[in-house]
Amino acid sequence: MNDSAIVRILLAEDHAIVRQGLCALLLADGHFRIVGEARNGREAVEMAASLKPDVIVMDIAMPVLNGLEATRQILANDPSARIVILSAHSDDAYIERLSTAGAVGFLEKQSSADTLVHALREVSKGRSCFTPTITRRLKEARKTLDREGQIKANASRLTPRESEVLQLVAEGSANKQTASALGISIKTVEKHRQNLMEKLGIHDTAGLTRYAISAGVIESSVQLTIIE
Repeated sequence: MNDSAIVRILLAEDHAIVRQGLCALLLADGHFRIVGEARNGREAVEMAASLKPDVIVMDIAMPVLNGLEATRQILANDPSARIVILSAHSDDAYIERLSTAGAVGFLEKQSSADTLVHALREVSKGRSCFTPTITRRLKEARKTLDREGQIKANASRLTPRESEVLQLVAEGSANKQTASALGISIKTVEKHRQNLMEKLGIHDTAGLTRYAISAGVIESSVQLTIIE
């Protein structure tokens, strides 16, 4: 892609005011076109497949399906997808998952507008873009994951559907609500729930919720009070 080409962007962010701000910022630059706006991870997966954007800007903390799992699913469908994680948080749990998710960039929402624009241009040209702090922590996270292989093994053993069920259960959805959200039967939800419990060695909802928080699947109640 040459420097004058318009970069087609898909925004995945559940806060409308943040999406609107990002749209205004990128459109004002003149080198970007917003081709889609996803309000949750599942919409991001669907829009990525149908719109084929040049770059996807992905928030982590989204309902229904979090940004890191959405990233994993998008790249499973299209390994050439270019995804930049944009998040208010850079906790170790997220960095550990980012190291295996396959995103080509990670920026904190505290970054300047110039930093974001520069990063998206670089990513659209086939490069990766991480802040020095994130780069250092990614290296540390990979070493940790190498030493603690079971954490990585447990996460990789869950199917995409099991990961979706895990997030919804951890967010407090009952089986009926989960079934409705995913468009599957309650019996199928129960089966997925049983499978993921067996894989993780966890046999109660509270334990699944603790695991989901520690693995960065959802945010803790303390983190959820932060205004993004």
